[in-house]
Amino acid sequence: MNLKHLYILLAFFIASCNTKEKEILTIATAANMQFAMNELVTAFEKTSQIKCQIVTASSGKLTAQIKAGAPYDLFVSADMKYPLELFESGFSSKTPKVYAKGHLVFWTLQDQPYPQIELLQSESIKHIAIANPMTAPYGEAAMKVLEYYDLKKILEAKLVYGESISQVNQFILSKSAEIGITAKSTVMTPEMKNKGYWTEIDSSAYSAVEQGVVILNHSNNQDAQRFYDFLFSSEAKKILKEFGYSVNE
Repeated sequence: MNLKHLYILLAFFIASCNTKEKEILTIATAANMQFAMNELVTAFEKTSQIKCQIVTASSGKLTAQIKAGAPYDLFVSADMKYPLELFESGFSSKTPKVYAKGHLVFWTLQDQPYPQIELLQSESIKHIAIANPMTAPYGEAAMKVLEYYDLKKILEAKLVYGESISQVNQFILSKSAEIGITAKSTVMTPEMKNKGYWTEIDSSAYSAVEQGVVILNHSNNQDAQRFYDFLFSSEAKKILKEFGYSVNE
């Protein structure tokens, strides 16, 4: 085989790899949606035959990655702020849309059935895990809860910040934090349902987190549009409700 033929084969191999990469739909997913997204992708792949991969992080971190050129097809955020920011900055030509509303819970692995806001001030609670309010919408909502009950300054020394809801959950599961404020979707997963105790936080203490989705300019538009449409289907709404989200019927 001469050098010319080798270059041709190498070019063909690279082109084939690139084609395969393009066939995979990459979905940037907020950490609170990790478990629900696994179910959504499984259902979508069965009917569409489109392969998907999920990249999970806080919404703020994913936004920074997208602005830096990360080749994601869709961004499934934990709020509307970051998708709108990307749209207004020219990273999407399509207006973001709310696909679900998320809720907060107190969650502990201590023997504290039905944990309430009063528990946070208990001497038995040394660390309270919440997501970073600067980059994670659920952390911002958690801070609103503390402000609502005039506990932000009182509990400041106890607060432990996770980069995302996933890290908050790790703090709670490892008992590095005695209690945390996390997404209801976490405790609704089959893996977590029987671990510890949780109580949904009063909806008057914060606004339900409006979560948005946006198709990005890097996307394979046809496949991305199909997943986008699926996210608003009755099948997807059923899955989202099973994970504790509110959806428009």
